[in-house]
Amino acid sequence: MDFTEIIAKRRDGLLHSPDELNVLAQGAATGTVPDYQLSAWLMAAYLNPLSEEETTELTVAMANSGERVDLTGLLKPWVDKHSTGGVGDKTTIVLLPLLAACGLTVVKMSGRGLGITGGTVDKLSSIPGFRMDLTPSELKAQAAEIGVAITGQSPDLAPADKVLYALRDVTGTVTSMPLIVSSILSKKIAGGSETVVIDVKCGSGAFMKTLQEAQELATWLKRIGERAGLHVRCAITDMDQPLGYAVGNALEVKEAIRVLKGVESGRFQTLCLELAGLTLCACGKAASQEEGKAMALNALIHGEALDKAKVWFAAQGGDMSVFETEDWELAQHVVEVRAEQEGWVEKIDAQMIGQAVVDLGGGRKTKSDEIDPSVGIVLKVEVGSKVGKGDVLAEVHARLSQADEARSVQEAILISEAEVAARPLILGQV
Repeated sequence: MDFTEIIAKRRDGLLHSPDELNVLAQGAATGTVPDYQLSAWLMAAYLNPLSEEETTELTVAMANSGERVDLTGLLKPWVDKHSTGGVGDKTTIVLLPLLAACGLTVVKMSGRGLGITGGTVDKLSSIPGFRMDLTPSELKAQAAEIGVAITGQSPDLAPADKVLYALRDVTGTVTSMPLIVSSILSKKIAGGSETVVIDVKCGSGAFMKTLQEAQELATWLKRIGERAGLHVRCAITDMDQPLGYAVGNALEVKEAIRVLKGVESGRFQTLCLELAGLTLCACGKAASQEEGKAMALNALIHGEALDKAKVWFAAQGGDMSVFETEDWELAQHVVEVRAEQEGWVEKIDAQMIGQAVVDLGGGRKTKSDEIDPSVGIVLKVEVGSKVGKGDVLAEVHARLSQADEARSVQEAILISEAEVAARPLILGQV
């Protein structure tokens, strides 16, 4: 089949056959279709979106483009979680051991960062020795032994998505609804889980900027997931400000470990517990979301989640000293950003913060960019915080003294003379 005909068909808004979508997925996976033709098809698909039926067929074709993990024989429920991407979103690092400590089998395949949003692969790869290249057999064996395993997008699992995912990031096609949905769900199908809970981010630091867009994505994910045989639940959560305080790969891992240790609370910890409650309820382990949240809180308070995280990190080769000290992957310079007036924090623009981290070297501008895991931004306030003139609003962790990024952070944090309420965290569920 001539791939130029497939490109032309998408360009003209005509429906693809299942065979054509299989050719696309296999061509991406095997390299028989070059990047420039895949990029042309992605732009055509962005301008002429796939139907729900086509999206389902593409999702399954991408999942079938490589091996699929067969979890037969492992303790049920089999669950997975996903976030659509946000600034400072490190929930996977807390949520996976939290769910495993509650008796679930959690197998996850994660991707690199897209645009201003960080990727779990990049975060965990900042830990010395941590393997993100488990084979399907290693993934299953580890999940059978300790209840939790994660891998990056290996050549074996949904290889078509690995190629298309990277190309979307550099061709301006990230925000296509069918492409987002097929990318997310193909990895979930390949990973073998039956129940998937998805955190759909909404706001300036997310791909979905408005609540209406986020609700549309959540609805698509649920419908396409169920068409493909998955049990899907979605939470819509706030991303108008960064999640937690740290933005940047190693800095986010350190914050996640502090939450697992029980020494840090706040919005990030709250979201992890909410998503855990939703997951435990969705897979039938808890009678209600509130009961599931209580189970998760108990596992966090009594150290069971931390113990599971240590076993998990050790199983994947991670340097265990990260649980004892934060003196690793340190940036050469730390620049403080201070308030120029007193008042209340009205806004922390997540998009501007995320872009500043990319500019520091903590994200990718092109597909081949190397990431500096040590750089990033640590916020000292959140929306609703009261500040005095001269108070530290944030720290910029940089390779060099980065005045431009410090100015960007200053501009991203808006202070009001009037008192400001904290932002809601959970915006809806589907």
